[in-house]
Amino acid sequence: MITIPGNSVSTCEGISRRDWLRIGGLAGACGLGTHVGGLLAGRANAAETSGQARSFGRAKSCIVLFMFGAPAHQDTWDLKPEGPAEVRGEFKPIATNVAGIDVSEHIPRLAKLADRYSLVRSVTHPDNTHTVAMHYMLTGVRHRRPKTNPQNAGDDFPCFGAVMNYHRRRQRSQSGGLPPAVSLNAPANQVSANNHIFPGFFAGFMGHGYNPMFVSQHANEPEFQPLPTAGDSARLLDRQRLLTEFDRGTAHMRRTAAVRNFDSYHQQAVELLTSPAARRAFDIGRVPELVRKRYGMTPFGQGCVLARQLVEAGVPLVTVNWERDDAYWDTHADNFNKHRKQLLPNMDRGLSALLEDLSERGLLDETLVVCLSEFGRTPKINGKAGRDHWAACNTVVFAGGGIQGGQVYGASDRSAAYPSEHPVHPEDVAATIYHLLGIPANTVLPTPEQRPVHLTGGEPIWNLL
Repeated sequence: MITIPGNSVSTCEGISRRDWLRIGGLAGACGLGTHVGGLLAGRANAAETSGQARSFGRAKSCIVLFMFGAPAHQDTWDLKPEGPAEVRGEFKPIATNVAGIDVSEHIPRLAKLADRYSLVRSVTHPDNTHTVAMHYMLTGVRHRRPKTNPQNAGDDFPCFGAVMNYHRRRQRSQSGGLPPAVSLNAPANQVSANNHIFPGFFAGFMGHGYNPMFVSQHANEPEFQPLPTAGDSARLLDRQRLLTEFDRGTAHMRRTAAVRNFDSYHQQAVELLTSPAARRAFDIGRVPELVRKRYGMTPFGQGCVLARQLVEAGVPLVTVNWERDDAYWDTHADNFNKHRKQLLPNMDRGLSALLEDLSERGLLDETLVVCLSEFGRTPKINGKAGRDHWAACNTVVFAGGGIQGGQVYGASDRSAAYPSEHPVHPEDVAATIYHLLGIPANTVLPTPEQRPVHLTGGEPIWNLL
């Protein structure tokens, strides 16, 4: 199923998200924007003169792997075998194929691929609540109400996919009906307790029309079919012709922005649902069974398969969300068993297969892969053998698309509690993604009030490029 998740927050035109759900809006269409001077332009000039501009736009596409719930970084990418017993935990580090870089013993496949990715072990921010932390990490901008536990709202900053939709808004017709941004496995299964719609996955102040296309059905399900059948597509064309006839007598309605926007969404939906290229891109059944099993027959593994297929078909930004089920990363209790038995094997299999598959197809050099979460987890193990929320230090993984593999940038202290070298902020993670995708840092995003909002105030992590 394709859905536009969200609550009933109204747009400035008075139309709620629930109203768009009723009329079947598919959401998501393209582009970016305008130039501003000052500091950001100065940074761009400095990059040009130093040769850093050569990395601008190196990535044709990006796959964001969002590890919803937050893995324990000290049990995954940044082990501390010499740390205190109450910190280091049960896992041992193993050597990778790059001298001097160790990772957890429970990600052996990824250990053999360290030359293809780089670790940033000093990512830090102040927000220990899932909701505002996801918004920060998936937009590069801190939430306006950081001390709360908010739902998705109309003044949120746009996520990466929404920015890509804006950046490519005039190029959709050249992509066979495929949207510029797709979000798989919900987002974060969309809903937590009490129908709480998470911030950080939507277009925020840019408006619902720039939301990514959400595919909530998991690609590992036997009946996975995110687009209607060909017969239904034929009926859509008939309805489109009927709507055209109807429109001839309702020209006066075009005066309202809401109706004009609906026309646009409807046309996008028709293009998508009747496009052979789109149907082929979403047809995971044409992937050989051995290849699919290589990724793991899980929502995450098959989400990675579909992400590879979508970027190969020309979708520039795909987000694969870790499904919010009983085996997600929020390990306040039984951290080590959950990581050992369920979480790390699933991630190890899916991410390693994605990197290998992209490389074998000649796509890794032009596809940026970013594996991140909302924060890290506490250095000290709690009384339930778990680790709690910890935003002060975390690890983000970058690969492909202009990234030099086999590196570690930044470092954490003896307890993996705080950065000890080169702290990196969510703004810098976002700036790195946008730089490699060729989206100018001095872009100004549109708002309903027509006030200028800068895309990012961060600095790309130049040492990785």
